[in-house]
Amino acid sequence: MGTLTIRLSDDKHTRLKELAQTRGISINKLIEELSTIALAEFDTMTRFKALAVTGNPKEGLQLLAKLDSLLSTQQES
Repeated sequence: MGTLTIRLSDDKHTRLKELAQTRGISINKLIEELSTIALAEFDTMTRFKALAVTGNPKEGLQLLAKLDSLLSTQQES
């Protein structure tokens, strides 16, 4: 397991601490969860770009439109 030291403004540190408390977790666990989300987004984009090179642009745009529709429906509920 690696160790990471980061420098944050006092305000940002306080806000992250409050966010962690509202979730009932430590700041360390919060940063771990946020980094997992960031890496998943990165992996998804990397995979999408790799598939896009060999894919059909029209089908890709249709899938993105469908995804946008699903995401907007989820945000409304």
